[in-house]
Amino acid sequence: MIRKSPPPGSQGTLIKRARPASPSNEQQVIISTSGNEKEQGLIRTVTRTSGLDAPIVSLAGAHGGEILCCRFDPTGQFIAACSADRTVSLWRTYPPNTNYGQLTNVHKAPILDLQWSLSSSSIYTAGADGNLCISDLTTGTRIRRIKAHQGVVNSLDRIATGGTELLVTGGDDGAVRVWDVGANGQGEDAREPVKEFEIGCPVTAVCWSSDAAQIYVAALDNCIHTYDLRTEERLHTLKGHTDTPASLVISPGLGNYILSPSFSSQTLIHDIRPFSPHPHRIYRQLQGAPAGFENTLARGAWSKYDGGRRVAVGGADRSVTVWDVESGRILYKLPGHKGTVTCVEFHPKEPIVLTGSKDGTMLLGEIDPSL
Repeated sequence: MIRKSPPPGSQGTLIKRARPASPSNEQQVIISTSGNEKEQGLIRTVTRTSGLDAPIVSLAGAHGGEILCCRFDPTGQFIAACSADRTVSLWRTYPPNTNYGQLTNVHKAPILDLQWSLSSSSIYTAGADGNLCISDLTTGTRIRRIKAHQGVVNSLDRIATGGTELLVTGGDDGAVRVWDVGANGQGEDAREPVKEFEIGCPVTAVCWSSDAAQIYVAALDNCIHTYDLRTEERLHTLKGHTDTPASLVISPGLGNYILSPSFSSQTLIHDIRPFSPHPHRIYRQLQGAPAGFENTLARGAWSKYDGGRRVAVGGADRSVTVWDVESGRILYKLPGHKGTVTCVEFHPKEPIVLTGSKDGTMLLGEIDPSL
């Protein structure tokens, strides 16, 4: 056999250069139990689905108490969270995820719920001091304080309709009140409610229908009551819970369904269309998010980026359960917190889940939209 000698100047080693990989939206997740690089093992390749820096991002250090509510703004660029430490923290959703603001001296008691204004730079907060407060985010100051209820204000919702913005609040005094804060969200004429409903027992959650014609009210009687805003009459009552509903969320789009987790660890989806084919209007019964014994007003969420295919609720097992609405099966059990998960929110445009917990931290996590 005749061997060909290598060309002059070469060392006789043939090296095949790897073709440069085209840019991809994937990251390799590597874990190591020691500092030796040879002992590092490839766990899996993660396909990125959002604009976050990492699949999971922790937002911590802003609160000294449990986080009771956290929400994206309508654009999804910013996050607001309220806490038992009586402050509101403001964050950027995307890198560098900074805590760019902290609202203090807003309430004199824990802040239980908040909502971003849909038409202005205002943010609305409801607290255990019975007050509904309006703060201006451009100046970071409170511009309006309204004595909304005689006791704790448990829930707050807002909707833009007819050139103005309406708020609805529900509290431990058994009352539900509607406030007109104007198109600019400043609430100059919101000293008195424009509508008022007496439920007869403490109210745990309120929300608007998609057309602002009706208000849904969850109360201590284990029922969800529907009131007509124009006639001020109770239209019907949604039953099925064996314990108190903790929160209410309307499905995106036409608003045909309403999600309600409860203290019994059962989460129900009711069909609220005018003519429902389902007995007792119960569309889905979901299990998997334990409520625990603390009677936390866990705030569920309905996905918006995919037209409402998923719902999520936090639990006392320190995780978030995400279900597929059509099949009712569990898609995710998302861990990471060190305390009960009190609130969940879906990003309005990307497959991102925001969670807040009694451990005083928030987590941003990607999910796979193809599941």
